[in-house]
Order: sequence, then C-alpha cells, then structure tokens
Amino acid sequence: MAGTEVVVADTRRLGKAFLELPWRLYQDDPNWVPPLRGRQKEVTGYVKDPFFAVSPRKPFVALRDGKPVGRLLALVNPVHNERYKEKRGFVGFFESENDPEISNALFSAAGQWLREQGMDAMRGPCNPSLNYEIGLLVEGFDEPPTFLMTYNPPWYETLWDQFGWKKTQDLYAYYGHVDMLGSLNKKLEFVATESIRRFNIKLRRMEPRRFEQDVRTFLNLYNVSLQGTWGFTPMSEAEVAASAKGLKRLLVPEMTSIAEVDGKPIGAALGILDFNPVIKQIDGRLFPFGFIRLLNSKRKLKRVRIVSANVTPEYQRWGIGIALMARLLPDVLSFGSIEEGEFSWVLESNRQSRGALEGGGAKRTKTYRLYDYDLTPATTG
Repeated sequence: MAGTEVVVADTRRLGKAFLELPWRLYQDDPNWVPPLRGRQKEVTGYVKDPFFAVSPRKPFVALRDGKPVGRLLALVNPVHNERYKEKRGFVGFFESENDPEISNALFSAAGQWLREQGMDAMRGPCNPSLNYEIGLLVEGFDEPPTFLMTYNPPWYETLWDQFGWKKTQDLYAYYGHVDMLGSLNKKLEFVATESIRRFNIKLRRMEPRRFEQDVRTFLNLYNVSLQGTWGFTPMSEAEVAASAKGLKRLLVPEMTSIAEVDGKPIGAALGILDFNPVIKQIDGRLFPFGFIRLLNSKRKLKRVRIVSANVTPEYQRWGIGIALMARLLPDVLSFGSIEEGEFSWVLESNRQSRGALEGGGAKRTKTYRLYDYDLTPATTG
C-alpha cells in the first residue's frame, strides 16, 4: 500500500481538494447532507470570516499517489485560551478514508503544528468552535442530520480512539413528535404561567420590521446567558454581525420567542427549520437558484430544530426558558407541515436541560463526542 503524505492545503489546488473531499467520501452514503458550499469556505477560513481574523489556522490534506484521502484543520482560539487560562489548540473538519494510517498522519501533523504554536493540548472536532458545528457522531447513524448538525460514518470513532484521543464531553440530540410537543407544552404550562406572573414578563416573536435587530438581540443574549457553560467562548461583535446577516433570511418569526421585562430582553428561544432535505437536492449550491428553492421550501419542511432557549444569568432557574418554549411551541405546531422537532445540542453536563427534556418525554436519538488529547513529545510522533 502506498504511503500517506500530509501536506498543507494552502494553494488553490489543495484548497479545492480540502473543500471537495467530502463529496467523494460520502458519495454512496444516503444519510450524508452536503455543506452549503459558500458557508464551508467561510468556516474553514478559505474566504474572509470574522472567526479567523484572530484565530491562526492550518489546513492539512492527506494524499496517496497524489489523490486526496483525508483532511483536517488545526487552529488556535486565543479567546478560549485567555478565558480558560489554557494553551489548547483545536482541530475540526476531519474527513478520512477508513484507514488509521491516514487519520494518524493527519492528527500527528496537526499536533506538531499546534505544539509549534505553543499549545500543550488539543480538542476536537470543533468546526471551528463551540459556536458552530461540533462533535463526532458516535450514536444515531440511522437517519440524516438536522440542519447545522454534524454527520460522519460510524468508524470515525474507531480512528479517533486508536490515535489516543480521550472523551471530554458528549452532546445529545433529542427527538419529539408534534403530538409529544403538544403534551409537553401542557405539562409545563403551570411553570411558564408562574414565571410570567412573577416577573411581569412580556413574550413576543421576533418582529419582521426589526428582524435584523432582533436577531442581534438573540445572539447577544446567547453570549451573556452561556457564560457558565462548559467550554463556551463568546462570539465577537464581528461574528455576531456576520451570523445575524446569515440567519436573517433563514429564520421565520413563528420559530422565535423573546422575553422582556420592563422593555429589556432577558431571554430568547430560537427554532430553525430543517433545510437539509432541500440542501441535499441542490447539492449545497445556493446560487444561482438554490437559495430561491430554500426560501420557497419553508412551509413544506417537516422538522424544526430547537437550537436554544437562553436566559440572562439573573433570571435563570425561574422557569423562564419554559415560558419561552410555551410561547414558541403553538406557533411551531401550526406552521406549515411541521411534524417533528429536534432539540440539539444539549451538553452531557447540562443536567437541568436534559432533565426538562427527558421529563417531558423527549427521546435521546443522537450522541456527539468531543475529545481531548495531550500534546507531549512522546505522543505526537
């Protein structure tokens, strides 16, 4: 068998190989959904993106006889390291043929570069951080992923384990049918009513006339409310602006909920339609006509992903997240053709959210894993 060569994908040709490799590896996998091609260029740093304005990166491609057989992106996130007082690098966008020689070569190359940047540990897969798509799918391979969730073959777990990666945290996705969602709303109605009464909360949708402003409000609440969450790093102002612009046309007011006290936003919940069936049809190409098909599909889609219900720290643990969901769910249930909901992702360590979902009857269907690896001279080869 020919040896594996790992090269830095910093030319136009190798960059194209890095970006296009998944289409070859997954060509026979019915559950794979291609990434949005333009967005993939941004989140991997091949075109300008606010995240990489402060985060050095190094993309690697593994070759055999000149043919791409694997890829990996290594990066340094200075915001994370400053926040947690660590020297930790990150890896993401991992893809490989089912051969540990390929994956080991990629992990070793990434580890070596991260050591050269002064890092003493690495974590992944983060694509490129916890504010984007993360985790290696290790359970729940029987159906396609929901919008903005990751997907990979079952044997990727073996490749990571064989190199010596160690689990640091699992993340879960929960499923609910519309019938269950309706009953969940009734079960939690008392808690929602009491929290609204106690703080005189006003609940509303995001408003079309100030939709961009409301999207930014949600993202700012996201930053404030998750301060105590494992591994969290806040999005920069530039990232918030870019994300708000990207989300603006994909969100629908019916899938949003904002809580206000005395006119001040103190919480928000967000659902995103599962566009993946349409993204698969257009093969990840939004232009020239894919974006029109995406927008025209909104009322035909059957699944919504409940991304988060975020509440500022001073109002947490008072049931306001439940109140946000109580306002949101009737609109979700009456919108278009929605039949299913996915709550994702939920950290393994987030016992409060897991307890609320599992107590309401939600079924855990997928598990995603984050790994850590110590970068010592003996282990990086």
